[in-house]
Amino acid sequence: MTAADPLGAERTTTPQTYWAGLDRFREVVRQDPRRPALRYPDGFGPDGLPQYRTLEYGELDAWAAAIAQRMSDAGVGAGTRTIVLVLPGPELYATLLGLLEIGAVPVVIDPGMGVRRMLRCLRAVRAEAFIGMPQAHALRVLTRWNFRTVRTAVTVGKRWFWGGPTLNSWGRRPERPRTPGVHGAADDTLLIAFTTGSTGPAKAVEMTHGNLSAMVEQVHFAREERAPEASLITLPLVGVLDLLLGSRCVIPPLVPSKVGATDPEHVVDAIGRFGVRTMFASPAVLIPLLRRLRARPRELPTLESVFSGGAPVPDWCITGLREVLREDVRIFAGYGSTEALPMSTVESRELLDGLVDRAHRGEGTCIGRPAHRIEARVVAITEEPLPTWADVERRAGELDSTGGIGELVVAGPNVSTRYHWPEQANALGKIADGDRIWHRTGDLARLDEQGRIWFCGRKSQRVRTTDGELFTVQVEQIFAPVAGVARTALVGVGEPGAQRPVLCVEVDEDARTQTVLAAVRARAAEFALTRPITDVLAHPGFPVDIRHNAKIGREELAVWAGKQLGGAR
Repeated sequence: MTAADPLGAERTTTPQTYWAGLDRFREVVRQDPRRPALRYPDGFGPDGLPQYRTLEYGELDAWAAAIAQRMSDAGVGAGTRTIVLVLPGPELYATLLGLLEIGAVPVVIDPGMGVRRMLRCLRAVRAEAFIGMPQAHALRVLTRWNFRTVRTAVTVGKRWFWGGPTLNSWGRRPERPRTPGVHGAADDTLLIAFTTGSTGPAKAVEMTHGNLSAMVEQVHFAREERAPEASLITLPLVGVLDLLLGSRCVIPPLVPSKVGATDPEHVVDAIGRFGVRTMFASPAVLIPLLRRLRARPRELPTLESVFSGGAPVPDWCITGLREVLREDVRIFAGYGSTEALPMSTVESRELLDGLVDRAHRGEGTCIGRPAHRIEARVVAITEEPLPTWADVERRAGELDSTGGIGELVVAGPNVSTRYHWPEQANALGKIADGDRIWHRTGDLARLDEQGRIWFCGRKSQRVRTTDGELFTVQVEQIFAPVAGVARTALVGVGEPGAQRPVLCVEVDEDARTQTVLAAVRARAAEFALTRPITDVLAHPGFPVDIRHNAKIGREELAVWAGKQLGGAR
């Protein structure tokens, strides 16, 4: 078999399995190898702003090919599960592209979930290869019983007291022409990504070749099939997708476990310096950016679209961004998860055209219409498995008692149909419907007459009182208009079925706590949905998730609220 290679030369070799999505990346390389692929920070200048280095598409392609060859020579190939613990940057992207080139399965996890939980997750994967920073390898060696199956270990950075090669020792050019490859099957596992475990046990999600290819198409469709040009990246997976679309990806200085600590000055600088057209960021990044632009306005003439994800973006943040950015900038509030990204989007103009007012009256938060090629439905609220769609239909009448609010389920080409671990997650999280698999999101929602999704809160965080159930986001949005309220969180104290609803309130720094709490109680009395809530507690700062620093840890807040109320009696 003879094939042309972007690095040059034709050769006859044995076919190798690779992800079809790489064809798009190699086409960019073929057309413009000098095009900037990654701009990444490398220290700081005298002005305190980051200094950046550039990696071109041709350079990134060659580096990925070198990694692919070295890993292949070490016995890593199609289906080999490979733990990747590398900070966002050029090494991470070169490693991921190199692994995808030989059909290996990257295993990615957020170390911010805590060492004990992370080790438990990684032990369950039974990986055969490990590519990581020195700190990650130190942990691997010190807890080697968790990594008994690892046969190949590569260090990104300086090797300490263990053996094996370093990424730098391999160089950035392949030693021989690429082996011609064949596309992996659409249903083959492409990568394994762990959920954060911020709203339940962490799970290993299998994403297939077909899932990731569909994500590329959906991201392209969301941008109205326009080339992204320069994009600001705060989530590595989005960076991989954008590289396939020919983006010049800009990576500002980030702390993966503290995304909310990203300096908004660095974001503004990167947008202006590199002519960023699109950006993806969690509310933890967008809120400080809004404050920075309000305090010191700056023209951002190249920015055309902003995509928010990771957690619901507050409506006041969207309104504020509309005020400080150009009138024609599109701001999308997105909804998705590790298992399905994206699920839905809504543009700011539609959101602000009456939908926010409805949210403030207790209808939930509108998260838009299902994304391209995604179908969404709601099923009755239950903790029990729903093995088939026939089981769903038998319980359909239960939705009447909740006003049509149920658990959101989605199906589509980008939706993961299986978990790698734990096995029971498949029984609880998937529904078979003929050849189609529906994913149970664990989120509560309703669908309106226009097919829009109204998010009402997490199923696991609903408050179950003797008078019925209260849904967190549906309740909390009622208090968003109250002056001085930064955020609210509804929690239940006591046993499910007899829980005491408690509203925790984060107060703005410049507001008087008692005045705000009095206004919150007055607002609660205005709505039948919130009148049962008589306990209102001020909290100094809500616990949030580790990945996006935006999802509220209501389980932790419930424990705190219980102690506060217990001490008051």
